[in-house]
Amino acid sequence: MTFEQFEELALYLGLAALMGFMAFIIYDLGKRSNAGKFGMSVLFFALGLGMLGFILKGVLQVTLNID
Repeated sequence: MTFEQFEELALYLGLAALMGFMAFIIYDLGKRSNAGKFGMSVLFFALGLGMLGFILKGVLQVTLNID
């Protein structure tokens, strides 16, 4: 494994861990504020849209071969 391959793998694993932690933070925020089902879904939709946009940007870059 070359350094570049390790660096790319570590980047993807780190970003996945960070996004998982952000999802936990959103869940904990809703739980502590007693948001209920609708409030929790609004929190995940609104705050999760940023993560979704970041993921979609990466998918579009790969599919369109943009560097």
